Amino acid sequence: MRIQLIRLTLVLLTGAIANTAMADEEPVLVTVDRAKIFQVEDGAAAVIVGNPFIADVAMVDQNTVVITGKSYGTTNLVILDQDNKPIVDEVIQVRASEQGVVSVYRNSARATLSCSPICEPTLRLGDAEETFQNTATQATSRNELAEQAAGNR
Repeated sequence: MRIQLIRLTLVLLTGAIANTAMADEEPVLVTVDRAKIFQVEDGAAAVIVGNPFIADVAMVDQNTVVITGKSYGTTNLVILDQDNKPIVDEVIQVRASEQGVVSVYRNSARATLSCSPICEPTLRLGDAEETFQNTATQATSRNELAEQAAGNR
């Protein structure tokens, strides 16, 4: 009976350790065009992102790093301490937001609308080139007009 109890305890401990290791391997999820706060207990001296086309990182202070999703994909985040030793090496997965978004397909051409609650065109990677360019041109023109009206040019 005692040996069975010891075996059961070992099995449970092994499972707990395996689950902890698997949980550590889960990527940090970030959404395109959104920022996520990443806290560091040990104090960071430098932050490095593997692919800056996928995510951007900025140190606010030595305990706070902000990760901003820029494009879909997976990259990594490395945080170094004062001695340039890695204290964090995490996989970052950047994905699209699904909240308040509607995709309209015409054959293979996609257009994306932000619907909260009224649907308006929005820029989203993977949209048809003409739709994306038209929306980008209008947004850029609108921003330039607003800056001119505010006297910033």
